[in-house]
Amino acid sequence: MSFDPATGEFDYPEWELQPVLADLEPLIGADNLLHRPSELIPYECDGLSAYRKTPKLVALPETVAQCQALVRYCREHDIPLIARGAGTGLAGGVLPVEQAIVMSLARFNRIRRIDPLQRIAVVEPGVRNLAVTEAAAEHGLYYAPDPSSQIACSIGGNVAENSGGVHSLKYGLTVNNVQGLKIIDGDGELLEIGGGECLDAPGYDLLALMHGSEGLLGVIVEITLKLTPKPQAAQVLLAAFDDLADAGRAVRDIISSGIIPAGLEMMDRLAIQAAEDFVHADYPLAEALLLCELDGSEAEIAAQMARVREILEHCNAHSVRVSRDDAERALLWAGRKAAFPAVGRISPDYYCMDGTIPRHALPEVLQRISRFSERYGLRVANVFHAGDGNLHPLILYDANLDGDLEKAEAFGSDILELCVDMGGTITGEHGVGVEKLGPMCHQFHGHELAQFYRIKAELDPAGILNPGKAIPSLHRCAELGAMHVHHGQLPHPELERF
Repeated sequence: MSFDPATGEFDYPEWELQPVLADLEPLIGADNLLHRPSELIPYECDGLSAYRKTPKLVALPETVAQCQALVRYCREHDIPLIARGAGTGLAGGVLPVEQAIVMSLARFNRIRRIDPLQRIAVVEPGVRNLAVTEAAAEHGLYYAPDPSSQIACSIGGNVAENSGGVHSLKYGLTVNNVQGLKIIDGDGELLEIGGGECLDAPGYDLLALMHGSEGLLGVIVEITLKLTPKPQAAQVLLAAFDDLADAGRAVRDIISSGIIPAGLEMMDRLAIQAAEDFVHADYPLAEALLLCELDGSEAEIAAQMARVREILEHCNAHSVRVSRDDAERALLWAGRKAAFPAVGRISPDYYCMDGTIPRHALPEVLQRISRFSERYGLRVANVFHAGDGNLHPLILYDANLDGDLEKAEAFGSDILELCVDMGGTITGEHGVGVEKLGPMCHQFHGHELAQFYRIKAELDPAGILNPGKAIPSLHRCAELGAMHVHHGQLPHPELERF
């Protein structure tokens, strides 16, 4: 592998398909190798379909030993390898690079065991998020992180992106709900990190390091999940506002009161209308809508509900109502979780952003996003995890119009840089992938990026695992004017190729 600082791209040696197939068939099995053009098309992108690249080969291993053999083969022959889950990611995190082999983990789809006494589930990476809760339900348990794509997204991908969901405010992101991992590093060695016997371990927090690592540090082949007891009761409170700033203040005041809702979500007028037309959740049409779920004992919910209602009314909510039963609660959440596909019904294309800000900055950031919308002439629907400041602006555009995609990307970049300037970050749960390499240069400096590469070099010395993702080259950042980089500044000579 070599790196071209002029283009910011990695250059891998070309390889011929037939000799590689002949080498891999005894290791993986001929039926587990896809190479015909029609077979490769589904693997050319993830949920960020604006970026596409067809891989030369897709492998679908069925055992850990086969995964190890494939990693070792790719290292020996300097072939980039991209581990892929369900492909529901929204940042181009599994976009193939030139000369890549994609390793699909779709056949690692078994729940190995559920231990209701330890409250853990041991699963393979291809298991769907929602399937874990379905399997644990008979024990009165569930898996707390619930991304909007939970019906389809896989647990391995959730770890790779450190996914969240509408209930992450109280119960944490994926990293807070995983107790152990088995991964294959860039040398093909199987490593075990953490485990089901304890909640924490001494030494470096390697378990947290792997969360959000986007496939750069290893291939995840087994996950031990923490299961949570179902609460005694739960209710959703819906509030409508005539002013986005009032809704933002309500979010701030609810959290400041000491109440931690199970979920606290916000939608703006455009998102509300789209979701209501799609799901018919009986949402009132307003400038902003808040969904606040409280769970626990019935007495606890009643006390918190009275306080939250008082806060909402003080912040000028004009319509406040509470779910009457579990069916209505599920319907109210269905509208929120269907917001992304609902917006897809009102625009030929949309660009889903993901940034995080301090909660107190919410009103100002929403106002700035509105001004960006006027500047670029593109509508935006705001849907976000308001409780933890995780924004998901959906920028509406038409890819068939010349320049529209470029405007949407520039609009999105402005939003992410605004998040950083307000004290936040460029991602809350979708990851960096290829989408946010430019904004990464706005958030991090040369020595920080070099440290990222030092960590990668320890676990993937040959640089074959998902190259070109998540961490921008120092040269690219220098070209963007975000920093001045000289090779002498790099903390390790092996990193000069980056």
